[in-house]
Amino acid sequence: MLALRKTQPAPGAALVDVPRPEGGPPPGQVEIRIGAAGICGSDLHAFEWTPGYEFMTPRLPLTMGHEFSGIVRAVGEGVTDPAPGDRVVCWPTITCGACESCHDGRPQDCTARHIIGLHRDGGFTESIVAPAGNCRVIPDGLSLQTAALAEPLSIAVNAVDISGTGPGDAVVVLGPGPIGMAAAWVARNRGADVLLVGLDDGERLAVATTLGLWTADLRDEPLADAARRVLGRTPDRVIEATGAAASVTAGLELLRPRGILVVAGIHKEPCPIDLTAFVRQKKQMRGAHDTTSEALSEAIRLLDAHSAELSRLITHRLPLERALEAIDLARSRKAVKVLLLPPGAEPEAKESA
Repeated sequence: MLALRKTQPAPGAALVDVPRPEGGPPPGQVEIRIGAAGICGSDLHAFEWTPGYEFMTPRLPLTMGHEFSGIVRAVGEGVTDPAPGDRVVCWPTITCGACESCHDGRPQDCTARHIIGLHRDGGFTESIVAPAGNCRVIPDGLSLQTAALAEPLSIAVNAVDISGTGPGDAVVVLGPGPIGMAAAWVARNRGADVLLVGLDDGERLAVATTLGLWTADLRDEPLADAARRVLGRTPDRVIEATGAAASVTAGLELLRPRGILVVAGIHKEPCPIDLTAFVRQKKQMRGAHDTTSEALSEAIRLLDAHSAELSRLITHRLPLERALEAIDLARSRKAVKVLLLPPGAEPEAKESA
C-alpha cells in the first residue's frame, strides 16, 4: 500500500510502497482503514526538518500523519470498543500511564508520550494500527473527511480553554492557518468578540469570512489600529498561532494590562520579551500544546453540530499519490486545511447545517 514516509533525517519525504498490516492487530490495538488525513504544521516541520524534530531520527523511516479518520477493519485481543465497522478518529498522543503526569490525571503532559505520525507510523497511508484507547467513535451523520478536522479543532479548543476566554471578551487571534482560524471560531462560538489577523494572507482570510469571522490583513493596517477599529477596545486575550517570534512580541504589546497571551505556535527561533513592561503591566503568557481528551470530545461535538460551517476549513482535497504536491500546497498561503485521500476513500457527503 502507498505511504508518505519520512525516510532520513533531512528535509523531504518520499512516497513509497509499504506492506499492508497482516495477521490482525496486536492485543489492545485496532486496524483502521484511513478515510482522510489532514496535513498539520507539525508534518511541515518534520518535512522541513526544523530544529527540534531530531527526536524522530532513531525511528526513521516512519509514515507521517496524525490527523486522520477512518473505519475499523479489525480489533486485537481484549478490544471491545471500538468494534469492526465503527467510524473513528484518533487522539494521536500515546501515553505511558506510569509517569507522575499520568498518575495525576494529566496524560497530555506525559513525559514519555509518543505521537502517532512522529514517533510511530501514522495516517498518510491506506491502513494503520493504533491503540484502541486512543480511538473515538464519531456520530453517524459526520463524514470521514470533516471528521479528520477533529484533532486540529481539539488543539484550538484546548488553546481557547487555556486562554480562559468567555462571553464578552475581546480576543485577537494571530495567524489564519488551520489552528488560528479554528481558535477564532471556537472563541466566537463561546460568545467572545474576535478578530483574526494575518499578514499578506488574503486568500486564507477570505475563507475565514465564510465562517463569519472578523478579519484584518496587517499588510493594510497596523495591528493596534485593526484591533481598535474592529473590537473598539484593547483585547483581553491574544492567541498566537503563527510560529513567528515577532507575533509573540506584538501580541504582548497589544494586550490590555492583566491580559493573557496564549502561545500555540511552534517556534524555530528564540523570542525576545521586554520583561519589565510585561511585569509592570501584570500580563500573563501561557503555552498551549497538544490537546486533552475533553477537548477532543468537544471538537467532535462541535463538528457534528456545525459540520457545514466547519468543513469550510478544508480548502483542498488531494489523492494520496499527490502527497508531495499537497505538502507544497500546505506550506503556501493559499490553503487552510489540506486533506489526503487514500485510494477508495468515500466521497464527501453534503454536510447538514
